[in-house]
Amino acid sequence: MSCKIFYVSKNLIRPLCHTISSFVVLALLFCFSGCSKPPEPDTYDRILKAGEITVITRNNAHCYYMYRDQPMGFEYDLAKAFADDLGVKLKIKIAENWDGMLPALREKAGDLVAASMTITDKRRRLVDFSNGYMTIQQRIIIHRDNHAIKRIEDLAGKTIHVRQGTSYEERLRALIQQGIGLRIRVCEDPATEELIRLVAAKNIDVTIADTNIAFLSRRYYPATIVGASITEKEHLGWAVRPGDHRLLERINQFFAEIKQNGVFTKLYEKYYADIDDFDYVDLRTFHRRVETRLPRYSQIIKELSLKNDFDWRLIAAQIYQESHFDPRAQSHAGAFGLMQLTRSTAESMGAKNLLNPVENISAGIRYLKKLYDFFDKAQGSDRLFIALAAYNIGQGHILDARNLARQMDLSPDKWTSLKKTLPLLRQRKYYKESKYGYCRGAEPIKYVKQIMLYYDILKRQGIEFTSGNAHVRKDGKEKGEKEEE
Repeated sequence: MSCKIFYVSKNLIRPLCHTISSFVVLALLFCFSGCSKPPEPDTYDRILKAGEITVITRNNAHCYYMYRDQPMGFEYDLAKAFADDLGVKLKIKIAENWDGMLPALREKAGDLVAASMTITDKRRRLVDFSNGYMTIQQRIIIHRDNHAIKRIEDLAGKTIHVRQGTSYEERLRALIQQGIGLRIRVCEDPATEELIRLVAAKNIDVTIADTNIAFLSRRYYPATIVGASITEKEHLGWAVRPGDHRLLERINQFFAEIKQNGVFTKLYEKYYADIDDFDYVDLRTFHRRVETRLPRYSQIIKELSLKNDFDWRLIAAQIYQESHFDPRAQSHAGAFGLMQLTRSTAESMGAKNLLNPVENISAGIRYLKKLYDFFDKAQGSDRLFIALAAYNIGQGHILDARNLARQMDLSPDKWTSLKKTLPLLRQRKYYKESKYGYCRGAEPIKYVKQIMLYYDILKRQGIEFTSGNAHVRKDGKEKGEKEEE
C-alpha cells in the first residue's frame, strides 16, 4: 500500500481549516434536511386530522357504563362534550385495571385519561394533568355499627382495604410514615363502590373513598357511614402525555368554558345531584321494601311501562313515592292505591277499581304519559320532571307556574325555572293573579327530587359493565369497531 504525504504552508492552514469546517457543516445540514424523517404531528393535530379522539377510562358507575343500551357516566358525558366541542368522534378505551391507565397513555393506547383520577405528585412524574375540574377529599368509610373509628388516629391497628395503585394507597402509606400503625390490604382491582358494598355487608371493616363516590354510595348502601377526612382538599383532572401542550391547553379551555356556560353544572347534577342529602331511615325503608314488596308488582310495572315508553324503574320509584308499594294506601285528599289516583282521574283513564293493582298502575302510567305528551315543548329530563310535577300538584298549577316564568323572563320549558316559580304560588301577590290559585308549590319539587333519588338507586341494578373498546358517533350512539372502521 502506498501513501502520500502532503506538506501545507502555515499560511494556508487557517483558511483551509475554515473551508473544511464549512464544508462539514453544509454536508451535515444537507444530510439532516434530506435524510431525516419529518417530525410527527402532535397529538392535538392528529386528533383533528383523524376526526377521532380516544379516551382511556374505567368501566364503572362513575366513569363509563351502559344503561338501557345507552352509554352513560359522568366522565363519559364530559368526554363526549369535549369530543363534540372539537368536532370529532369519541372512542372509549376501557382500561383492564386501574394502575394500567397511565402506562397505556404513555404507550399511546389513547389520547387522554378521563377516569375521576386524583392529581398527585407521584402521577405528575408520569403524565401532565389538566386543571382540576372537581374538588374532593378522601374519607374513611365504615359500617354504622362501627363506633371505634372517629378520627384518623383511630385507624391505628386497623386493616384498611383499598384498590392497588390508587391515591388512597398513597395517602395511607404516608400516614404510616407519620407514625399511624395501620395495616393496608391492597386489593388487585375492585371498584371503590364494591369495597363500600363489602363494608356495608360487614365483610371488611374499613375502606377509603373520594367524597363524590362516598356520598353517592350512601344511597345504595345506607348502612355505611362517611367518616373523617384523611386528606386536605384534592382535585380530579384529566391526564395527557408529557409534552402534549396544545391538547392540554384545549382541555383547560374546555373546562373553563363549560363551567362558565353551565354545562358542567348540568352534567354534575345529572349524576351527583343532592348527594349531601341523606335520610338513613327513609333509604333503609326503601331498600327493604324494594326487596319485600316490589317483586309482587314488578312484572306488571315492566309490561305497562314498556307499553307507554317509560323506564319501569322510574315508574317503580314513583309508585314508592306515592304509596310505598301499598295497594290499599289512601291519602287524606282522597287518592287511592299504588299510584294514588283520585276518583276523577281514574274515571278519565277508564279505571273502575282503584284498589286493583293492575287497574291502578295502568291508569296511573297512562295519566303520566298524557301529561308527558302535553308538555311536549320541554325536552329531555325537563319534560319528565314537569310531567311528574303535574302528576303531583295538577296540570293547572304547572300552567300557572309556566306563565309566571314567562313574566319573569325565564324559560317555561325548563325545570330550573319552575323550581323558582312554583314556590311563589304560595304567596298571595302571585297566586291572586293566577288562574288556578293557591298552590303548595314546594311539594312537587320535593316529590320530583325523591322520585329521582329512588330511581337512581333502582337504576344501579340495570347498569351494564362491559369490556373492550367502543366508538361513539357525534350523535352519541355507539357503534361496533368493525362498523365504525
